Amino acid sequence: MLPEKTSITNIVLMGMGEPLANYRNTMKATALMAHPDAFRFSSRRITLSTVGLLPELEEMLKEKTPFRLAISLNASDEETRTHLMPVNRRYPLRKVLALCREFPLQRRIRITFEYVMVEGINDSSLDAKRLLRILRGIPSKVNLIPLNEAPEIPFKKPSEERIKRFQEILMEGGLTAIVRNSKGREISAACGQLQAKRLE
Repeated sequence: MLPEKTSITNIVLMGMGEPLANYRNTMKATALMAHPDAFRFSSRRITLSTVGLLPELEEMLKEKTPFRLAISLNASDEETRTHLMPVNRRYPLRKVLALCREFPLQRRIRITFEYVMVEGINDSSLDAKRLLRILRGIPSKVNLIPLNEAPEIPFKKPSEERIKRFQEILMEGGLTAIVRNSKGREISAACGQLQAKRLE
């Protein structure tokens, strides 16, 4: 529950499944959020996060939807992204980014790229430099999300030093890069950790 007198300032459709897999209902819901006779949220404060479902992204482009867009990127090359996100086999990184370049963004609006950092997988200086290269020309910002570890997950988060160096490379290259701190790690309720556990 929110504390009393706390106002909701932004809405992000993320983490409850792929929003664009339920495209029509997602569009209806976001339109209702922004409607002046309903919740009256500015479209600039509503973000749709997607792994990059190309047919639905193309539909968004055709319909000129005004909401902000966030792409779950998590890698800077096809092989690594496929390893982390099998959906990349069907909707390759290069095609997702090509479509992102076509979006007619409003002034001062950028596409957000979500990048979960995994030790030894996508956290090297080479990964950072490659990320700079593939995002060149796209008005963008990058959210760096250190992996939220859990006993059932075989991956680890990088060291603080490695995360900081990755961020520095992006920022030195002209990208806005923000390290996101997660809440709920101690009870396995942070981003990427929600799951059913068997009670002994």
